Amino acid sequence: MANLALIDDHVLMRNGLSGLLEKLGHTVILEAGNGAELIDKLNPSNLPEIALLDVNMPVMNGYDTAIWLKEHYPGINVLALSMHDNETSIIRMIKAGARGYVLKDCDPLQLQSAINDVLSKGFYFSDIVNGKLIHAISSSDESNSSINFLANSSDKEISFLKYTCTELTYKEIADKMNISPRTVDGYRDALFEKLQIKTRVGLAIFAIKHGIVNPD
Repeated sequence: MANLALIDDHVLMRNGLSGLLEKLGHTVILEAGNGAELIDKLNPSNLPEIALLDVNMPVMNGYDTAIWLKEHYPGINVLALSMHDNETSIIRMIKAGARGYVLKDCDPLQLQSAINDVLSKGFYFSDIVNGKLIHAISSSDESNSSINFLANSSDKEISFLKYTCTELTYKEIADKMNISPRTVDGYRDALFEKLQIKTRVGLAIFAIKHGIVNPD
């Protein structure tokens, strides 16, 4: 079982989740209401293995907190918690360094699986990421995958892939690339087929994991 930090600005949610985590056999060694409070409470001699990190918080939100943890304590795995499953939120947290993303209303067994997978595999994305993408993420041959992709893709496809890691809509991406929305749809569908990926989130994860886009 894991030593955890729990960061959520809603006290009732935090208390309830803390009790659930204890029942699942984990130890909550630190609780905080936002990222700034977490930073103040971190003890370098007793660090959590996983930080369960709310995405939307005042003072210092989940995105900024994840980036700070990646820079100062990369050994702490971030598991994002959110009420929202929108693509923008998921992509931003992955770019910030989150190793998993779960919804607050998930089943306790799913939360347990997420914690276990982050500890054992280094990542957890549930149904957000399809099986073939998970295989690509866990593969040790990432550099070859990147080289193969770059060698077999057009400059426009690579440019489009990079834009998928932003908060731009597909229409806004089309405007940026000076092409039609239908052409953007064509690039998207071609990459879905080429990479065996089904979602924009999957494209973004592929780009980040293979160094095509550098996390912020």
